[in-house]
Amino acid sequence: MTEGTARRKTGRVLAAAAVLGLAAGVGAVYVTGGFSGNSAAEAPCGGAERAVARMAEAATGEVAAFTVERNPVAAPDLSFRDGEGRERRLSQFRGRAVLLNLWATWCAPCRQEMPALDRLQAELGGPNFEVVPISIDLGDAARPRAFYRDARIERLSFYQDPSGRVFQELRTAGRAVGMPTTVLIDAQGCILGHLSGPAEWASGDALRLVRAALGAS
Repeated sequence: MTEGTARRKTGRVLAAAAVLGLAAGVGAVYVTGGFSGNSAAEAPCGGAERAVARMAEAATGEVAAFTVERNPVAAPDLSFRDGEGRERRLSQFRGRAVLLNLWATWCAPCRQEMPALDRLQAELGGPNFEVVPISIDLGDAARPRAFYRDARIERLSFYQDPSGRVFQELRTAGRAVGMPTTVLIDAQGCILGHLSGPAEWASGDALRLVRAALGAS
């Protein structure tokens, strides 16, 4: 077994354990389902087909567990808070692709992958792409902010959803199982793929995947 394979296997075990912690912390009952599938919701995502075709070939190595959407659909308009406590919505990011990452300080694999997400933002972040990490730690922002400081997370903006509703919505939509959860969304707000569990987001494999989504080489 290679080191990368062992690390991914360990990550999947930790992610499965983490979702149990989430269920206990949020105190909610989750129902796995899918989007409604109505044509009105799916129609705007027809243009994402080329991107997912490119991504299907790029989802290898460190991001082999990334699930590329067969039929991209519009992401729910998730609501969360920014670093100033103001409400933000996913629709406000239209015009740029988003790597949405749900994490929490109680989730060990989440903490482990945050520095890589910070490096991914440093490498590809800009007017066309942004990593959007959302802490689902309950209570105030003191603990996740302290983690940012201690881990020297400098490139990522701070977002938080202490209610846990973002995870619930993505789980109901069938795009979240454990923690961390990462969803790649294009500039039109369409889901291109998702991953439950950690990944080496600063690796060459991950960079190729994101660049394929962006249509860049």
